Amino acid sequence: MKSDHTDPDPLARIIAYHRASKHHLDRYAPGPGGLDWANQPDPFRRYAGAPCVELPLQADTVATSFESVRRGERPIAYPLERDSLAALFELALGLSAWKQHGDARWALRCNPSSGNLHPTEGYLVCPALPGLAAGVYHYLSHDHILEQRAAPDSTTWGSELCGGVVLALTGIHWREAWKYGLRAYRYCQHDSGHAIAAIAYAAAALGWQARLLSSWGDDELAALLGLDRTEDFADAEPENPEIALWVGSEPPPVDLSPSTLVHDLSFTGHANRLSPFQVHWPGIEDVNRAAHRPSAIPSTAFQAPSRPPLIESGCPANAVALIRQRRSAVAFDGVTSLPAKCWFGMLDALLPRANVPPLDAWPWPPRVHPLLFAHRIDGVPPGLYLLVRDPEVLPELRQALRGEWGWRPVEHAPGHLPLYELTAGDAREAAQIICCHQDIAADACFAAGFLTGFSGPLQGKPWVYRELFWETGLLGQILYLEAEAAGIRATGIGCFFDDALHQLLKLDGMAWQSLYHFTAGGPIEDRRIQTLPPYAHLHRS
Repeated sequence: MKSDHTDPDPLARIIAYHRASKHHLDRYAPGPGGLDWANQPDPFRRYAGAPCVELPLQADTVATSFESVRRGERPIAYPLERDSLAALFELALGLSAWKQHGDARWALRCNPSSGNLHPTEGYLVCPALPGLAAGVYHYLSHDHILEQRAAPDSTTWGSELCGGVVLALTGIHWREAWKYGLRAYRYCQHDSGHAIAAIAYAAAALGWQARLLSSWGDDELAALLGLDRTEDFADAEPENPEIALWVGSEPPPVDLSPSTLVHDLSFTGHANRLSPFQVHWPGIEDVNRAAHRPSAIPSTAFQAPSRPPLIESGCPANAVALIRQRRSAVAFDGVTSLPAKCWFGMLDALLPRANVPPLDAWPWPPRVHPLLFAHRIDGVPPGLYLLVRDPEVLPELRQALRGEWGWRPVEHAPGHLPLYELTAGDAREAAQIICCHQDIAADACFAAGFLTGFSGPLQGKPWVYRELFWETGLLGQILYLEAEAAGIRATGIGCFFDDALHQLLKLDGMAWQSLYHFTAGGPIEDRRIQTLPPYAHLHRS
């Protein structure tokens, strides 16, 4: 939706929202107080009246190993056409399985979501390709189809894309607010970060690059995708533009802009209503206006420093199989331990390297630094550790984290891994309390809080608020797949007591904030729940 741009102090509004949406030890952020199951949003957006392109189920033909993908060893690029794009969507935003318990049945997707609510929608902007006409498409994961939202009137439309395509992400805030209330805006941004990484991994498996188009503004992206067409959303919950990614075998054209594509387009289709009624959260609307991305943001292209090759995981799995098997753990056994080498490899994957997905898609320097609660890492004493992803901020972090911290490099860790021991000792109780008293944070091999530079990056750029959450979600997706490769399981934790962590570290003010938590360990499977194939209901190959 288009912003009215009338907010005289967007940063103050963002800070106000961020404080109001914090959980505290003595109270939780404002929420619905209960779940109105009859009003639960439909997890699938559809556009009635839009022409549909049926996509083949192609992912199983992709033979790239996960080890090759995670190390940036891309295969020869697949040709850009309908069938290869079908595999991309299947691996990035498609269904990964169905779950069933009694009469209840629900779908899982390759891109994780808070509460499996899936506020993130995916779109394709492409020139004419083999098997696919030029235009703007919405991806409907349930049916594995592309709904053509807009067709060009010109035969030369899309020539600006120069051999690539654009994948765009949008967010439907109501899908999360239905369950989580005010805090939902945070979770929508987390989910965008997970989806960015999911796209980058899937693109790499096909031999392509994915790059965030960091200069694209919200209004232009909304116009290109038709999100600002009120007549198409007359009875439907609105979608908000988030970010666009370039996907192709070559880097994107330097002058690529949505304004060059928003012409000669004829739109069709009307968005479906997701719930009988929507509860409005003014705080979400306020922060969404305040974090509006303006037009013509200067492009950025962070150059990752030279580092040794990523530590091998030893995982023999095919990338497709590993991506599909990713699940959010619901409980850990409290006894599984992780070899130190595996842990170091997982953390090494969080460091940016040139041409290594998904961080090669990220155009900004690291702003997020995981605080690690190590519980059961073989050869590593339990305690608190910090991975400093940008060595230039180490002095700032040492000054900000007041207290008697050791700041000792971890013994036996690779020399290039900027991992520091803050203090040794049993950190399970602290992790559990901070993560809303959830056992899963204590029963894991390790838990993490994503400590993020906050007020500094937002100065003069309030829209960076969204980018900070995207970065935490992107790192979370890395840990999800790295955990699967290590033979354990992970889960993101959106429920945590923000300031309790800050107090533990003796952090003052808003210079640093924890924006997401994560945990990984030996999963306890609920054998009452049946797992079914993702697309058996389509009866097509």
